[in-house]
This record gives sequence, structure tokens and C-alpha cells, in this order.
Amino acid sequence: MRRIFLASLATALIVASGSGVVVADTAERVADGHHLAAVLRAARSVVSNNQPLINDPSKGDKGLTPEVFLDQLEATYTETTNQPLLPDDLSDLQRRLITTQLEAVSEVVAEHQGLINTPDMGFKGFIPAVFARLVNERFGEKIGGIASVKVTAPPDLVRNRKARPDGWETAVIEDKFLAPGWDKGAAWYEMVEGEQGPAFRMLIPEYYSASCLSCHGEPAGEVDVTGFPKEGGQVGDLGGAISITLNE
Repeated sequence: MRRIFLASLATALIVASGSGVVVADTAERVADGHHLAAVLRAARSVVSNNQPLINDPSKGDKGLTPEVFLDQLEATYTETTNQPLLPDDLSDLQRRLITTQLEAVSEVVAEHQGLINTPDMGFKGFIPAVFARLVNERFGEKIGGIASVKVTAPPDLVRNRKARPDGWETAVIEDKFLAPGWDKGAAWYEMVEGEQGPAFRMLIPEYYSASCLSCHGEPAGEVDVTGFPKEGGQVGDLGGAISITLNE
């Protein structure tokens, strides 16, 4: 899966803008959105990489404590982005966003220790998609109305009703990401009128990698390990999107 991390303004300028004008505040928000998405992706990777351990029925205590999980998350983030997880030059808001996200990750992992460590039980359903939804919901509760993170997908691929794209997300997916000639991997952002006033919204496309196809690949209609029918996806197909909203 192609990943785009906007650790610098030069990279940030690659993404599309509704107005075509990138000012300092907008560039910072673009970077904030990609930072949040990169942390979420790193956290999902930790869950994915630990599936054999989590689902090992021969073991009770897996040793996958919140502390161990966060260490693996930081290592994954640093390896993938070549950037520190919490660099010294973050603004107060940026640091608050990421530390709150990490707190959400830690809390979700802590609350699922009983499930993770259940012996004599194979598949536990503690998979990246479920984990990401729980973390995003907890992040929203903790950060208040300042920001939100959501993983969504084209309407025909959504498995959980809570992940259904709203009108704005649907329009971006259909008119941008699925349009011929779209720069694959490029995000879309713009200022919109939200419930609390003007809001910065950003949608980052995600594409199926080989590891996704055990649940989302072929043959279409075959029931996967989670109990859902496979979509028949191919490596590189648009499989979802990370939606970021910043209200401050």
C-alpha cells in the first residue's frame, strides 16, 4: 500500500487543494492530518503484525501490553516515515493531537487485554479495522470537538454502518479518488462549513495491499475469517480512506 507522509511543506504541496492556494495555516493542517493518519496506520500495522500471537490458542499472556504496543508503534512509525513520532518542533496543538491519539491507542489495548490473553481461543476478532474504529472513537471522546479521525470506504465496500462515508466523503471518493487520471495516493483537502463553523477536512485514500486480500480479495463472495463475504479486491484497488476533520 502506497503511503504518503507529509513531514515537510514540500511534500504537503503535492496534495490537491479546493482553492488551489496553500497558505501557512493550511499547510500546517495538511501536515497535521497526515501525521494523525500515519500514527493510525502504524498502530494498525502493529495489530496486523501481531495477529499470529493474538490468535495463538496455546498461549495465555501474550505480553502485548500497552507499553509494548506503543514501543512497536513508535518503531513502525519511525521506520515507515523516517521521522520521530513526537519531534521537538511540534506546536502545542500538534502535540496535543498526537499524544491524545497515543493515549487512545493505549487505552484500547489495555481494555482488550482480557480478550488478547484468552487461552484456548483462536481467532479473537481483534483485527486492524476493528481496532482502528475503537481508537478513532476514543480519540474523538478525548479530544472533544477539536478534531476527528475516521476510516471509511466507498459505500459498496463498507462493512460497518459506523464507517459509512458522509456526503462530503462520498463525493470526494467518487469524483476524485475513483476518477480517471487521479494521482494515485494523493489526498484531497478543503475548508467546508461544519456544524461548528468552518472546518478543515481531509481525505486520504488507501489501497489494498497483499495482506488485505485474505479478507477483501478473491473469490468474491467467499466468507472470510471475520464472517463477511470477500469483495474480490485486487492489490492496488481503492479499499478505503482516512477522513480527518480539524475544527481549530
